Amino acid sequence: MAVPDGIDTDTNAPSSHLTATESDDPSSSRRALLALGVGGFGIGTGEFVIMGLLPDAARDLAISIPEAGHLISAYALGVVIGAPLLAVLGARWPRRSLLIALMAAFTVGNFASALAPAYGSMLVARLLTGFPHGTYFGVAALVAASLVARERRAHAVALVMLGLTTATLIGVPIAAAIGQWLGWRAAFALVGVIGALTALLVWRWVPFVPADRHASPLRELGAFARKQVWMTLGIGAIGFGGMFAVFSYIKPTMLELANLPESCIPFVLALFGMGMVAGNLIGAKLADRALMPTIGGVLAWSALVLGMFVFTASNLWLASVNVLLIGTVVALGPALQIRLMDVAGDAQTLAAALNHSAFNMANALGAWLGGVTIAAGLGWASTGWVGMLLAMGGLAVFALSVMSLPRREAVVA
Repeated sequence: MAVPDGIDTDTNAPSSHLTATESDDPSSSRRALLALGVGGFGIGTGEFVIMGLLPDAARDLAISIPEAGHLISAYALGVVIGAPLLAVLGARWPRRSLLIALMAAFTVGNFASALAPAYGSMLVARLLTGFPHGTYFGVAALVAASLVARERRAHAVALVMLGLTTATLIGVPIAAAIGQWLGWRAAFALVGVIGALTALLVWRWVPFVPADRHASPLRELGAFARKQVWMTLGIGAIGFGGMFAVFSYIKPTMLELANLPESCIPFVLALFGMGMVAGNLIGAKLADRALMPTIGGVLAWSALVLGMFVFTASNLWLASVNVLLIGTVVALGPALQIRLMDVAGDAQTLAAALNHSAFNMANALGAWLGGVTIAAGLGWASTGWVGMLLAMGGLAVFALSVMSLPRREAVVA
């Protein structure tokens, strides 16, 4: 069986030449993880900042807030389409070169978003900007996991994801504040600058590994023949949608129901970011200990905290705490990433990228369904019901996944 660079396909353990990088020069591995994390920071800021600027974008583009929510869905759709497409096309590329190319495309897309003159061109710009997102995170996760021992894979992936979660804590509030000060378009220009910086850091700090000579688009497409790959993607696509159903409309919900002053929106976004950082790190630690129970437990927790939002949304303090708790749902991310590595066989790149395709399908689904209930007159808090039902749907797919495992694997899980 052919071995992709950095991954042993029989055991998913890191290959010896990359493990040596960590043991011979630990600072080199730390710099590589930092470079990958900066990319996550840029992507996270670019993905989530629009959620805090929806009313501003809607006003400037002369559309309604639910219509502005389609900008979120367009980006997410770009991830859904781009992740498998670019992963397959880049199968023969050295991973460092692929990461640099992906961040260059992301940079161009964000500058195009900042300059888009009308709603239609903005939709196209957001769609295309989403294309590199999933493949970047997928390849970055594979590189990160290859730098550490098997029992620390989730921790390494979480360090890459820490860039994304830190973005919600620091990047999104800062970009939102800049957007309110200089105009919402300035936020996307800032993200473009971060993308360019990432490309430079990856070139300087991520170790070069030659492309796998046996890699091919056909081998990567083999991921689609694996039932557990589909099950894992289904858990993410449905179960993660609940978080986006609520958070996509968090600004108008807090303004209308909790009477939050608009100047305090960045602080609410920061609370969400704090929850994401905590959930990411704690979830990774739990996943390294017991992977499948962590996935099931996070889905149940998600249903609980999202359902609570229906009742807390009208109280400023309770709603703020609830927003922080909803952020912890991101703990699902590292766990599902490792699960895909375990079930994908030698189709590692495509499967890793599809994890973020599934998450952004959840983004599109959650934002759309949340907008549907709001437009139907069910109120801003109705997004909590949508979120709870989506989390329960993800839990149902997880149960089917466990039941379809061979008896021996089910007992271990």
